[in-house]
Amino acid sequence: MSFKFEKLIIWQRSMEFGEKIFEISHDFPKGELFNLVSQIRRASDSIALNISEGSILQSKLEFKKFLGYSIRSLAEVVTCLYKAKNRNYITEEDFKEIYNESYFLMNQIIAFRSQIKE
Repeated sequence: MSFKFEKLIIWQRSMEFGEKIFEISHDFPKGELFNLVSQIRRASDSIALNISEGSILQSKLEFKKFLGYSIRSLAEVVTCLYKAKNRNYITEEDFKEIYNESYFLMNQIIAFRSQIKE
């Protein structure tokens, strides 16, 4: 037995993405614990949370709205990644890797959302 959202590739990938963000932010300075660490973790978790929450709604229009929230949370993560790179909390290599994953996930969510007929 499983929930419908567990079968969605965008949910699965967003779950993996959130764990990667959690791991990489673990090495940020302790002074950022209640600032950038908290922000990037909440935003990355919000991607999967909004996909799952939206998927159980009866209205396809509402589901599309929640996918929009996921997209905005992902954009927030990317901005936090830039902050982390600019503050030298992550390497350029790590930034590029996670940035590319972000871009790929963003395009997957957008493509999925565009397939939902109202």
